[in-house]
Amino acid sequence: MSVEIQGHCDPRFAPIRTLLASSVDAGDDLGVSFAATIDGELVVDLWGGYKDEAKQVPWETDTITNVYSTTKTMSFLCALVLADRGELDFDAPVARYWPEFAQNGKADVKVWHLMNHAAGLSGLDTPVTNADLCDWDKITGLLAAQKPWWEPGSASGYHALTQGFLIGEVVRRITGQTLGTFFQQEIAGPLQADFFIGVPDSEFPRISNLVPPAAAGGNLAVPGDPNSIAVRTFRNPVANALDSRTDAWRRAEIPAANGHGNARSVAKIQAMLACGGESQGVRLLSEETAASVMRERISGMDLVLGTPIAYGLGFGLNNPRAPLAPNPNVCYWGGWGGSVIVIDQDARSSCAFVMNKMYQGLMGDPRSGALLQAFYAGLAS
Repeated sequence: MSVEIQGHCDPRFAPIRTLLASSVDAGDDLGVSFAATIDGELVVDLWGGYKDEAKQVPWETDTITNVYSTTKTMSFLCALVLADRGELDFDAPVARYWPEFAQNGKADVKVWHLMNHAAGLSGLDTPVTNADLCDWDKITGLLAAQKPWWEPGSASGYHALTQGFLIGEVVRRITGQTLGTFFQQEIAGPLQADFFIGVPDSEFPRISNLVPPAAAGGNLAVPGDPNSIAVRTFRNPVANALDSRTDAWRRAEIPAANGHGNARSVAKIQAMLACGGESQGVRLLSEETAASVMRERISGMDLVLGTPIAYGLGFGLNNPRAPLAPNPNVCYWGGWGGSVIVIDQDARSSCAFVMNKMYQGLMGDPRSGALLQAFYAGLAS
């Protein structure tokens, strides 16, 4: 018997409901959510399946889960809000806001280098434990002291876990608040979005554990030369999906990786960026700042991901050779395991997929690809 997918969607997008049900029935998914907005309004808000591997507890309308690097897009918004207020200059040196960062040849590293994985700090030289990732001052201190692994600004190299600490410390130095607090007060709160970077204990019962691919043992690692930037990046800090099930991980602020939400909350937040900085009567960015994310800052072969990527301000930009969407002014990012957000300023739309069963690869999840195709087919009908 087919699983029932709850929620609503505009009739144009009815195939999305079928795709979600089929994916759960086939075992490709366990618990799922997909949401899409147009002009800030939710035209798709669907969820279904199960919170647990035993398939005893249903995924509910308020279920949330760790979305890994989709969290990064929330840290980008925090920086964009500060830039829009004139408190942050992306072309300024990081050391203007964080003086200690100038150590070891980093005096000229610019804020946009942090946003675009171009600071040369994709991993750490000093070995750290998973517990250390929950110690903000320790990780930011190590990053401030470290010498870059390549010339900052010359190339991108995915800062899988370090990027959130880098952006977050700049936010903290400017505002006096942690990034998670700033995000909650200035973005999630005004937009009434159910997303956390640092989950309150009161919300723990709503969390669905991530289910990593069995073959990986929960670890994120890449094969290759042990001295390569890619291997070093994932070797230290180590990412293990089972850490996301711990209370310490949930409570911590790891703004590159431990945000918790669902497709509805992700789509609602990024609808603001899709609509020129304003959604549901709440303006957080000027139209000029919102448009700035679509201007390419750096492109080429990413030293960590091993694939060509063009970055705007933080977000990846739509690749005409392998487009996520048919329109040019589209940006995106996704998280380890499969969550993703696609922001289309031409269609004034946002599409988010959040699930608990993790995809084997780091990029190119076919589940979200099929859902996005169905959304754009409906949009064109």
